[in-house]
Amino acid sequence: MADDELEIITPPTSLKNKVREGGPGAVDLATLERAEKVIADMADSYLEWVQEDLNKLDECYKAMQGAEPPRRKSAEGLFQVSHDIKGQGGSFGYDLMTVIGNELCRLLERQESFGSAELQAIKVHIDAMKLVIQNKMTGDGGANGKALVAGIRQVGDKLIK
Repeated sequence: MADDELEIITPPTSLKNKVREGGPGAVDLATLERAEKVIADMADSYLEWVQEDLNKLDECYKAMQGAEPPRRKSAEGLFQVSHDIKGQGGSFGYDLMTVIGNELCRLLERQESFGSAELQAIKVHIDAMKLVIQNKMTGDGGANGKALVAGIRQVGDKLIK
């Protein structure tokens, strides 16, 4: 694979594939099935939850815009929400939310100060997440998803050069 190609590795989402059955420390198969049903039932609510998180990102971003540089303290709220999005996306089939949330977390961690270029980069990440949800881009999003992630990574790379 070339350096500029994107590879998304999707771990098994089934709890049954992640835990051991039988023997010491094993989980009961019926318990696993109940847990997987609960997760599947929650998937319907994901789009509502993530919309709330996107609204929180907007609020944190506006607060960050209004803050005085270096804006490090105001970046913490953005980090927390993007970290939550990163953790939930793949669990509900929105792998791009996990990838973009991760890229936003890395961007926020790398910066000591946030000027106009960094604020624009943050906005690009937030807008990309909104696009994924608006278009219900599940999984890796196909060619459009790969292009979106490549663009997001270019934005982040440009800032650290």
